[in-house]
Amino acid sequence: MKIHEYQGKEVLRKLGVTTLEGRVAYTPSEAHDAAVALAASTGSPVVVVKSQIHAGGRGKGRIKEHSTDEVLEQVLRGEDNVAGKGGVRVVKTAADAAEAAKDLLGNTLVTKQTGIHGSKVRKVYVEAGCRIARELYLAILLDRAKSKVLIMASAEGGTEIEEVAEHSPEKILKVWIDPVVGLGAWQSRELAFALGMSGKTVGSFVKLLAGLYRAYDQTDASMLEINPLIVTEDGECLPLDAKVTFDDNGLFRHPEVVEMRDLDEEEPQEIEASKYDLSYVKLDGEIGCLVNGAGLAMATMDIIKLYGAEPANFLDVGGGANKAKVTAAFKIITADPAVKGILVNIFGGIMKCDVIADGVLAAVRETGLKVPLVVRLEGTNVELGKKMLAESGLAVIPADSMADAAEKIVAAVRA
Repeated sequence: MKIHEYQGKEVLRKLGVTTLEGRVAYTPSEAHDAAVALAASTGSPVVVVKSQIHAGGRGKGRIKEHSTDEVLEQVLRGEDNVAGKGGVRVVKTAADAAEAAKDLLGNTLVTKQTGIHGSKVRKVYVEAGCRIARELYLAILLDRAKSKVLIMASAEGGTEIEEVAEHSPEKILKVWIDPVVGLGAWQSRELAFALGMSGKTVGSFVKLLAGLYRAYDQTDASMLEINPLIVTEDGECLPLDAKVTFDDNGLFRHPEVVEMRDLDEEEPQEIEASKYDLSYVKLDGEIGCLVNGAGLAMATMDIIKLYGAEPANFLDVGGGANKAKVTAAFKIITADPAVKGILVNIFGGIMKCDVIADGVLAAVRETGLKVPLVVRLEGTNVELGKKMLAESGLAVIPADSMADAAEKIVAAVRA
């Protein structure tokens, strides 16, 4: 589960991490009042108005309604010096803060991470300005291969870490933390020195990193990314951004985190899928996928691409799905107008092929399916499942293998 920057900073502050003062605003008037209040509190009229969406690259993003197709294509390519104003604005007066909020609110922000469809800006975060001496990158996440927490840092802050990894991988520093032992102050100091820090900045960094690790650990976060982490002219380290993603499996322990969920930022199909405990991610292709098992789902998407098409979703119904769950999954796929065909690829271990067949047929009858449907079944009760499909009288195209299934659904969609 993702949350907004302002929510991430609320989480950090509650766990002892110092952040710049800021206020969320839903209207230009509220942005104006927030800027006035921050100026009175900090003694400086400079504030930053930040679009709040669940995507990175906001500063380099552009408002879709105010941009040409050429500009938006430049944004998606991650080019610098793109014409227009971004989704993060530095202003010097309350009136300018209101004007920036007016320009952002209600419009669609396109960034490299949102894709061309963009994301609607429904709120902005008005934050106090500060004098920045350096910008760094820091992230805490789980390294599943090592079964340890990984801290990644780089002196190349303020840019997308993917670009740094591609062009200058040696600039990414990595520190692994044993979750039983926890983060040692000596590790934080070594990382500070490796980032070129000295004097009071080292102590500030050690304190900040301890707080960030505590927040990561105590909230069951799957990723905590600070980009940029800044060093002020006074030598203090502060998180200028806060992108926090939580492990869904740990949310039952954190009702206060669940309350931060913003359904407006999620795809309607993904919201519906969560009601049935389905693993669903919307993609940009045209072939819907209904599969059991994450590995098989990934392989299914790969083979669709191999045969020249694009998957419209990742959908794993799990090993113990029943008829109702399969029916719900099918309806979620068909609700996507981009879907031009559906591939069902099931290996029945715990999941029985006849249960899948029953759910698929029920969903086809309920939805009045208008697009081609290819079904490939293997495993437990496979003959019974195939028999049910063959005798249903419905337009179901059978397949004998993954390759056969992919070839048939791509051909059917292209026909």
